[in-house]
Amino acid sequence: MSRLRTPVARRVLGLHDAAPARDRLHTRLRWWSAPLSAVERHVPRSGRVLELGCGHGLLSTYLALSSTARRVTGVDIDDRKIALARAAAARLTPDEANLRFELVTGDEVRPGPWDAVVVADVLYLLNPLRRAELVGAYARQLAPGGVLVIKEVDDRPRTKALLVRVQERLATGVLGITAGADLAFPSLAELAATLAVAGLEVSTRRLDRGAPWPHVLAVGRAPAW
Repeated sequence: MSRLRTPVARRVLGLHDAAPARDRLHTRLRWWSAPLSAVERHVPRSGRVLELGCGHGLLSTYLALSSTARRVTGVDIDDRKIALARAAAARLTPDEANLRFELVTGDEVRPGPWDAVVVADVLYLLNPLRRAELVGAYARQLAPGGVLVIKEVDDRPRTKALLVRVQERLATGVLGITAGADLAFPSLAELAATLAVAGLEVSTRRLDRGAPWPHVLAVGRAPAW
């Protein structure tokens, strides 16, 4: 639980103290289970940053609080989550972060240029064709040298992947916390190939050492011209 003890982590989670109990629990479990600090290290420290499928806004808020030179926009199709993210952000002081949240439609592409586009645990809710289309669309919205940062869970090893499937079936089908039904978990190899097809220079790494979830990261960088 050490990742909860940093000043920025405490601030991010504290912003949600006024949320309903279910959402407070979800945000804390989300922070504890997902290596969001590892994702943050791969996002440029300044410039325009877009997070797709921001949900309650944990990662967007963390990115904005970690560097005030980032101009962060979080977008989601869930109006309830966007309302909660905005309510949490409203508790920030004016000079604390450059952050906003917006409601979007499922087919809407937010025009760039973006210095970074971040997608964390969203693509598994889309079928393979749709996620390839989404990655391609946002690769075209990157600024020169911009990055597309994807954090997902791999479909290997099988034991870890099974745990994630059970957890996400609970979130989507039982509790209704997350919208989506496909649960088509991509492999790290698929993510890398999708970024490469989109014309980006690709690097990958696993983030699951010592964790029961098969976290992986795939980063695609646009040409610097």
